[in-house]
Amino acid sequence: MIFKQLFDQKSSTYTYILSSGKGREALIIDPVIENTSEYLNLLRELDLKLVKVIDTHIHADHITGLNELSKQTNCSKIMGEHSASEVVDVHVKDNEKIKIEDIELKSIYTPGHTDCSYSFLMNDRVFTGDTLLINGTGRTDFQNGSANDQYHSLFDRLLKLDDKIVIFPAHDYKGKKFSTIGDEKKNNPRLQVKSKDEYIEMMNNLKLANPKMMDIAVPANVKGLTLKELNT
Repeated sequence: MIFKQLFDQKSSTYTYILSSGKGREALIIDPVIENTSEYLNLLRELDLKLVKVIDTHIHADHITGLNELSKQTNCSKIMGEHSASEVVDVHVKDNEKIKIEDIELKSIYTPGHTDCSYSFLMNDRVFTGDTLLINGTGRTDFQNGSANDQYHSLFDRLLKLDDKIVIFPAHDYKGKKFSTIGDEKKNNPRLQVKSKDEYIEMMNNLKLANPKMMDIAVPANVKGLTLKELNT
């Protein structure tokens, strides 16, 4: 299997490329539009055919490369059924399977950071978007976010997975690349709460500034901005 974790310095975004092997089909999760040429070059080097691209949610801190990659490769654009994106081809439901050759992902509806947040489970690993971060959780104060929903997404869904499952988030701001469900249960300060109410109170009092790109990124990601449109 080919598994590539790529990092965007500007937005601290992790993008993932998955494939059964060289010369086969590929899937990309959470691409950043400015890095499109990097993804395409890597696909060419590995002789991969991009057939599907997934966004875990509507991002507020960068413009997605979802639509641009589709324009250049004719791959299918996938998001959860609650996404407001106007360019998605396939809206997956909770527990739906996404397959490319020998790779299979199961969608898990994990709202809270946004109302369209999904995580994707693949055997020994889970792509958690901004729902579960390494030593953190995604903020819940915009894009129809809900601390109540996120509590249930975390404690009733993701943290019910096996402790050995490896977590690959959509962002990290401190250079960490992955964690595990077990490590997050023990070490993540936001998961040490004793009740849902305590979690909600904590999340509702973070007092964080809005992402710098938010007013640009959210509408651009709903519309599916392409590189040509970005540069005009």
